[in-house]
Amino acid sequence: MTTAALAAALLTAAPAALAQTQAQAPPVVLTFPAPATEDTPPAPFQPVGPIRPVTLSVMTYNVEGLPWPVRTGRGSKLKAIGEQLAALRARGLQPDVVLLQEGFRAEVADLIERSGYPHVARGPRKKQRDGSLLSRDDRPRYKRVKYRRKGEGWGKWGSSGLWVLSDHPINWVKSHAYHYCAGLDCLANKGVMLVSLDVPGLPVPVEIADTHLNSKGASGVPRNRNRVAHHLQAAELGRFMQADRTPGAPLIVGGDFNVMHAPDRYDYVMQRYPFEVVSQVCFQTPQSCDAKISADGDAPWLDTQDLIGFKAGDRVAIRPIQVEARFDGSATGGPVLSDHDAYEVTFRLTPLPAPQP
Repeated sequence: MTTAALAAALLTAAPAALAQTQAQAPPVVLTFPAPATEDTPPAPFQPVGPIRPVTLSVMTYNVEGLPWPVRTGRGSKLKAIGEQLAALRARGLQPDVVLLQEGFRAEVADLIERSGYPHVARGPRKKQRDGSLLSRDDRPRYKRVKYRRKGEGWGKWGSSGLWVLSDHPINWVKSHAYHYCAGLDCLANKGVMLVSLDVPGLPVPVEIADTHLNSKGASGVPRNRNRVAHHLQAAELGRFMQADRTPGAPLIVGGDFNVMHAPDRYDYVMQRYPFEVVSQVCFQTPQSCDAKISADGDAPWLDTQDLIGFKAGDRVAIRPIQVEARFDGSATGGPVLSDHDAYEVTFRLTPLPAPQP
């Protein structure tokens, strides 16, 4: 299920039902520490402990946090996700960092509180508006409102749905709400967020990006329309990362890229901001990592919407050492709680000598 499904149901719902939904929507009560945002000032970085190689596990998970009338029972499933993460924590198996997409519902607060993560950040909120990051020469002619009956021009009915949960302190947050969209996806304020984490043992912070790009057929508009919007968002993602990432910082990128069975979309993302994709690295050099996920076909990175990638830094090398699925219905992965599986990668981060002046 994509964000577009939310719009599809809401656009076809009766006005009275919509009013009832809005009236009954519970307020979001944040009982966990207030999320870090771009309004949160960064703290000075100080390395913690001796400098040494460390492991860092990162999970990306589209939690299908869609409200009624699109989905029923999603509130209880979000709470269950939090409980499952807490159960992993009790066994010392929780991912160090969790990247969430489609975290729209109020019960995301329950997920976060139950999961036990002490540090939380959120991406673009409902009212955040950012201009295009592309010059006139970089973008094709694209009418931003063309299919009004498919959600374009209605304004934003939801936030980006992006959250980062971390066991390590979040130093700062930067975000960008995509200027372009297509169809029903336009009702969510899709974008990208970038956080800086202070990881003990490393000489510099680790930066992690979370994003959610425009869907395909679920957007409700013709393929060419949603493809161009996806390409424009990919270009914005690249420009944002080039401008806002700290030069030379180690980087991990994850999220719902909506590239399943769409090599044109995947290639366009890689052309605009290339990074090493874990599923591709582990498939092409299987001896380099313990892949607990079966790889079918010649391009398993196109068998899913969800990707995790990385770029090494000047002071920290990165390589994936283990890949596994969570919440996929398997005996080891746990129950199915969303229309996406969770995808987890464990990285080894190795400090490098400081460059000589």
